[in-house]
Amino acid sequence: MATVTFDQATRSYPKTDRPAVDALDLQIDDGEFLVLVGPSGCGKSTSLRMLAGLEEVDSGAIRIGGRDVTDSPPKDRDIAMVFQSYALYPHMTVEQNMGFALRLAGVAKSEIARRVAEAAAILDLQDYLDRRPRALSGGQRQRVAMGRAIVRSPQVFLMDEPLSNLDAKLRVQTRTQIAALQRRLGTTTVYVTHDQVEAMTMGDRVAVLKDGLLMQCDTPAALYERPANVFVAGFIGSPAMNVLTGEVVDGGVRLGTAVLPVPRDRLARASGGTGRVTVGFRPECLELVPPGEGVPVVVGVVEQLGSDAYLYGTVGDERSGAPLQTSDVVVRTEPRHAPEPGQTVWLRVREDALHVFDPVSQVRVD
Repeated sequence: MATVTFDQATRSYPKTDRPAVDALDLQIDDGEFLVLVGPSGCGKSTSLRMLAGLEEVDSGAIRIGGRDVTDSPPKDRDIAMVFQSYALYPHMTVEQNMGFALRLAGVAKSEIARRVAEAAAILDLQDYLDRRPRALSGGQRQRVAMGRAIVRSPQVFLMDEPLSNLDAKLRVQTRTQIAALQRRLGTTTVYVTHDQVEAMTMGDRVAVLKDGLLMQCDTPAALYERPANVFVAGFIGSPAMNVLTGEVVDGGVRLGTAVLPVPRDRLARASGGTGRVTVGFRPECLELVPPGEGVPVVVGVVEQLGSDAYLYGTVGDERSGAPLQTSDVVVRTEPRHAPEPGQTVWLRVREDALHVFDPVSQVRVD
């Protein structure tokens, strides 16, 4: 096990306007499960490949266990990688696939058998050791790929979207198994995904990237409750946080013809003299109130999910209820009493759940 450090690590590709990874500063603790998450092209997979030695580091440094590995080849970094594709040898059995890297390294047959047996027991693969990959399900193949990494006893596990080829139900099951396995082994793990639900449910900490830049790195709860900027606020959470920009008026922010109450000191710090403020609130932090008491929203679509219902609508006129702006508002509500599409509902944001952002810098104002 070991710590991992990205020290101003930068990777630029020829004929591009900006670095794929731009001065990444990140410290990953010994035994920590860190998830890199962000939209396509944000630099998360490039960061992982830099750590693995599959991409050059143009400037800065990468250290594993305090040792500078910036210029070291992959084989000298003591890492094991699990890819999106299972990359199993079709002509080999599960046992042979799991022990292949050890055989190449010249490890004794008895030691290979011991390590493979241990990994198979951890992953519940004992009954499949004599089978070939074509006889396994997608989830079983991914567990074999995990086993191949485990038998090497590396300092760091690197996982590049290992669940993306699985169906929705199997993804939920397998992500739970991977998180439990990592906690059992205690091996430092860096995991890449574009799925923020995976990130929030698996990681000890989550690093959110955008355009090669680190936006925020914190615990899942902290990212959800205190996003550093508008991008993190909108990316973390499903459905996403409602983010609207309105005019500063006496008592708060005008949304449509209604005024959303916001403390005066936060308004002054957020507006920066522009006269406008960006506010955010999550779907579950909205309460239905009697007509005329909150912000009117014209309901467009109602999604019934059994345990919850989600209303999708737009801010409406306080008097007529007609839609005034195209900004969508999502509301989580009680499914048995959900309104119908076309109705106007009045909503109040819980004061403790209101986020305020500078409309220019997009940074959160506490």
